[in-house]
Amino acid sequence: MSDVLGNSNGGGVTAAVELKNVNVHLGEAASRVHVLKSVSLTIGKSQAVGLVGPSGSGKSTLLATIAGLEAPGTGNVAINGTPLTGMNEDDLARFRRGVIGIVFQSFHLIPNMTALENVAVPLELLGERDAFGRAEAELKSVGLGERAAHYPAQLSGGEQQRVALARALVADPELLIADEPTGNLDGPTGQQIMELIFSAHRDRGMTLVLVTHDMGLAETCERVVRLRDGRIESDGLTANRKTEAAE
Repeated sequence: MSDVLGNSNGGGVTAAVELKNVNVHLGEAASRVHVLKSVSLTIGKSQAVGLVGPSGSGKSTLLATIAGLEAPGTGNVAINGTPLTGMNEDDLARFRRGVIGIVFQSFHLIPNMTALENVAVPLELLGERDAFGRAEAELKSVGLGERAAHYPAQLSGGEQQRVALARALVADPELLIADEPTGNLDGPTGQQIMELIFSAHRDRGMTLVLVTHDMGLAETCERVVRLRDGRIESDGLTANRKTEAAE
């Protein structure tokens, strides 16, 4: 019987993401805010999960915590069985390079580097020999092979997000995190970006965690987790996944 993790057998759960009783506070003194409140969440490997909820509900903070960009005050976070709790910044950065790809709403490209150089950065940090060859192939996979020598300022918003996506994918991460990746794009361009993201998820077997305000987009995932006021309000399979499970 299938469960919310997307497993279809009675064996043990293979978890890509595990959070247990995670609490995150942001700010200091009088401005200190309790953003995540005793959040526990398990995401199965190769599953696509949409995170939804009103502004200020803690979605982006939850993503940052999963990625090791935000340390919980209490609780535990593990990615593919590796605990992030207790790692220092250098250890976390090294861990992310080979395991986690991140796509932000803002593209965060390096302005004085070409598209090709931007995509090659993660591989160069990993010490890969054929960094530029792989970066070129990844740019071609997102339809930007002919724009490799262009700088971010010479690219449209949609093209810049394609470069950012290629950079997130080039090291073949096991987990892809996308925080409102279409937020700065028009409708048709955003749809193209999401088609590329879901295609990468399916073809590469990556786990996908997507933050979005678009419920229709979230429903494209296998599972939707809704946050409100720093807590998980609901967590369930989408209609398409329920139909597959029933069959």
